[in-house]
Amino acid sequence: MSCPVGNGTLGVPIAEMPLPMLPWLPVSPVEFPPVTQALRDPDGLLAAGGDLTPDWLLAAYRHGIFPWYGDDQPILWWSPDPRMVLFPEALRVSRSLAKRLRNAGFRVTFNHAFDTVVAACAAPRQGHPGTWITDEMRQAYGALHELGFARSVEVWQGRHLVGGLYGVAMGAAFFGESMFSLERDASKVALVHLVRAMQAGGGRLIDCQMHTAHLARLGARDIARADFIDYLEGCLKVPMPKRRGHPLPSWPLPEDSVLPEARHALT
Repeated sequence: MSCPVGNGTLGVPIAEMPLPMLPWLPVSPVEFPPVTQALRDPDGLLAAGGDLTPDWLLAAYRHGIFPWYGDDQPILWWSPDPRMVLFPEALRVSRSLAKRLRNAGFRVTFNHAFDTVVAACAAPRQGHPGTWITDEMRQAYGALHELGFARSVEVWQGRHLVGGLYGVAMGAAFFGESMFSLERDASKVALVHLVRAMQAGGGRLIDCQMHTAHLARLGARDIARADFIDYLEGCLKVPMPKRRGHPLPSWPLPEDSVLPEARHALT
């Protein structure tokens, strides 16, 4: 969720990052090096190769790893240290955002337009002509969506999709991948509703991947990778139905569910 479109670590376009010697992962078996072997520079780069099948992606997220690479690069796998996370109860909602939530006329749905949300996140943005959400990535996360793991939150004004986010949900954790906004605060509205759904359904952790000032203002914070992995393991042990051996989340709730007001810090 933290990676701005077209940019890489420390603001360097990911397609222009020099790649050091990395462990090369064959397509089979599905196996990653220990995250403790990830590089310090660029922070968190762990390995290259492998595949983007559901088995690879689910195994990656389960171990605190995610894919991120450019069009002309092999699949690159990352596990940065520290890791930015948002605990649902720590979400900060400014007074102006609270007013927008009440009065801006937004309508919010879950999983009604997943492919459209991903396409909007992949669209070039001002100052960032490229995208790390390649066609290959879009197809891979579409497959995860069909299995019930990849989820989206959509924000509408009338019939127009004006904001949203998507990511991967497993057990009590949500791994944020990207968000977009065509109207002021629309992506923040999506995040607030994600937090409310998680609190109503037992969610405990939102992985924001890498540090951004934007997410820090909303209550996200950096924690050590080792602490993140420990907390993630606990989230994945929460008893829930499983598919392909991985725990499905019990949220987001259906669009017509009445979500309780989330507890969060009003700033």
